[in-house]
Amino acid sequence: MKNEIRSLQTSKIIFNRKFRSDIFTSICQAFSDFCKNAIATLTADPNELQVVQKLDRQGNTYWQAYDPATGKSFSSGSEADVSMWIEQLYKY
Repeated sequence: MKNEIRSLQTSKIIFNRKFRSDIFTSICQAFSDFCKNAIATLTADPNELQVVQKLDRQGNTYWQAYDPATGKSFSSGSEADVSMWIEQLYKY
């Protein structure tokens, strides 16, 4: 019976360490992503075309494009549609 109790306690300790490690890894990854995005935002040219992939409330992916020079924007669920919009925008 003592061996079973030790085994359960050891398993609990290993699980707790693994769980803490996973949380720490997730926090570090989130902080790293935040820093990368902050640096990209701060160093971006404010007049440059911006294209961002986003998720709606239902979890569907869509694309949003914005041209600060013209003030125009476009959103679509299709990357190809956004590409065509950009081509039309800069067509001479």
